[in-house]
Amino acid sequence: MTLMSSEREMTPLRKAAEAAEEASGLRAEIIYGVLMMSPTPRGKHAGIVNDLYDQLRPTLPEHLRPFQVASVPRPDDPDDYATPDLLVCDAGFHDSDEWLADPGDVELVVEVVSKGNSSKDTRDMVGWYAGASIPAYLLIDPRDGSWTLYTVPREGEYQARRRGMYGEDVEIPGLGVKIATSGLARYA
Repeated sequence: MTLMSSEREMTPLRKAAEAAEEASGLRAEIIYGVLMMSPTPRGKHAGIVNDLYDQLRPTLPEHLRPFQVASVPRPDDPDDYATPDLLVCDAGFHDSDEWLADPGDVELVVEVVSKGNSSKDTRDMVGWYAGASIPAYLLIDPRDGSWTLYTVPREGEYQARRRGMYGEDVEIPGLGVKIATSGLARYA
């Protein structure tokens, strides 16, 4: 496991993000150089993340673990970082004082589309996670009960995409795990 150092010089944008997060209680991310603030997830959103965590935790290989509200930086940009709803990375991150997981240690990120999503998760984050070379990005969309799994990142784009509906299991390549979607909540 590689640890990201929080000791490095923070840029003005990173300082602004941290100050905004502390002052507002909202979740801050810097995506492609843009400071984005997200409200605390609603009950159904948070419940889906918990359901996915509960499924992943006992089925992952021993060296991996799921984490909620952990951030991952983009390796080619000193400012950009994302905080997916769930990420799977090296289990050693559990004992780290760092807040950024090394992207090289992250195997899967999961985003649950918010009820009023402005296309951040469905458009912007696909390229962002591919650019960070995250092997798999699972997008859960409770608005229509669908999921999309993006895999094989190369040159800032995912080369493979599989889409399904709730009720169809999602197999995550490379992890040897299957996620059941039949019990996931949908937005009203």
